Formats: sequence, C-alpha cells, structure tokens
Amino acid sequence: MKRFKYVLMLAVLMLSLLLSGCGGQEAQKDKGGDFVIVTSFYPIYVDVLNITNGVEGVKVVNMTKPQTGCLHDYQLTTEDLKTLESADAFVVNGAGMESFLDKVTSQQKNLKIIDASKSDKINLLKDGEEANPHVWLSVTYAIEQVKAITSQLCEADPKHDKQYKDNAMAYVEKLIDLREEMHGELDNLPHKEIVTFHEAFPYLAKEFKLKIVSVVEREPGTEPAPKELEELIGQVKGMPVKVLFTEPQYSPTAAETIARETGARLYKLDPVVTGEATPEAKDAYLNAMRENMKVLKEALQ
Repeated sequence: MKRFKYVLMLAVLMLSLLLSGCGGQEAQKDKGGDFVIVTSFYPIYVDVLNITNGVEGVKVVNMTKPQTGCLHDYQLTTEDLKTLESADAFVVNGAGMESFLDKVTSQQKNLKIIDASKSDKINLLKDGEEANPHVWLSVTYAIEQVKAITSQLCEADPKHDKQYKDNAMAYVEKLIDLREEMHGELDNLPHKEIVTFHEAFPYLAKEFKLKIVSVVEREPGTEPAPKELEELIGQVKGMPVKVLFTEPQYSPTAAETIARETGARLYKLDPVVTGEATPEAKDAYLNAMRENMKVLKEALQ
C-alpha cells in the first residue's frame, strides 16, 4: 500500500514538472491570469478602452508614451518590446501607420495582431503609392475601426465575445450621434477652404466636404523650405477666408510666420493622437472631435 502511494506521488510530481516545462512564452503570459491587450498608440487605445469597458480579466496597455503622437517614423524601444512580450494581442491602426510592425512579428511570431483598418468599408486615400493612415479622423471610418477591432478581438478572446460586442455597439451609437451632430454643424458652412498643419486631416475633410488647399508641413516637425513657404503664402493670400490650422502636438512657428505675412487667423485642430492612458480616456475621441467641430465652425463662418 505504501509502495502504491509512493508511486502515485512520484507520478503526480513528474506530471507537474512536465506541465511546468510546457508552453514556454505562452505559459509566462498566462501567469497573471489576465488577457493582455497592447495598443500601438492613443486613438487605438481609446477604441479598445471602450470595447473592453468593464470586462473582468482583460488588461489594456498603451505601448507608446502619452505625448508620442503619430507613429510615422517611430522606432521601437527596448521598453516597447518588453511590453509586447506580455501581450496576448497587439491592436494597431494599420494602413501603414506602424512601419515597425515587421520587426514586431519577426520577434513575436505567436502574437495576435489586430488591424483596425482591416475593413472592406475603409477606402484608403493615397498620395502617389503611399496610403494616408489617418483614417480615424473620419467618424465613419472610426466606426468601422471599432467594428474591425471587435471582430478580430472576439476571435482572439472568445471568452469575452458578448461583452466586447455589447460595448462596441454602445460606443458605435455614440459615434453615430457624433457624426450626425458634426454634419449638422459643418455641412452648410459658407466657406470650405482650409490649410492644415500636416497630412492628418484628408479623411475628415472628405467626410465633411472641406477642401484642403495646402499643408504647412509635409512632414511633422519639418518646417517648409523657403520656396515652399513663399508658395504657401501666395495660396493663403488667395483664400476668401484666410485661416490656418495648427496642431497641439507641434510647434506653430511656421504657421505663425505665414499668418504674419498674410493676415490669416490661427486655430487648432486636434488629430487625437496624444493623451494619458487612463480610464478617463474613454471619451477623449468624442470630446476632441466635438472641439474640432466648434473650431471649424468658428473659423469658416
């Protein structure tokens, strides 16, 4: 009898050792018990925060720092890679925004990538061969991104399928209300020509029938060359309503120079790319877009 108990205990011990050695990275990921979702940057974090609102056992982490902004030339840090090691899913904007994605997939081969722009209803605008990735600034496309994230997230984490879908539906309803409100305020503005700070707003312009005459900086943080500045000053002088839009994330120096030369008024449009990754960020997109609506209405009346 004693020998039988000894053999049984030995078998249990060997089984536990075998199980502890299996799974590798996945076993380490499950250590905390949460399903960990990492987002690439702020607007995607806001979407995922709404989709996962109140879902127990799900943790959402934004990979980049609060003031990172758009990820056009973003270089992954050691800290970013460490954050991704604990992720069960990595939610990205897609459409070329995350140029570092190949590096992520080569190092984290089992990581589930969720592409927010993976939708047949999102038609990317292109400048030559390059797609413009700022799709979330169309409220219609923001809705499609929420749907795309939810669909792929339900596949990755079917345990919380119903909660994700219910939350997404509630957030989409808020976005639909926002879209209707913005159309009501912006569709009949008497003036439609604008000069934006960089190439962040073509989707917003298309949705609300605005015409982008030019941009102050082709690449964010890179001031226009003297010839470009001269041409831009000429364009602004020819506008019936002379307005320039800066962005809170970048220095307005170049726009201020143009304003002095043309008498143009300066306003701020927020591309909703920076902010603190806290639960209060759930309404950040709604609030920022309503503020953008007010700014456009005031500038173009």
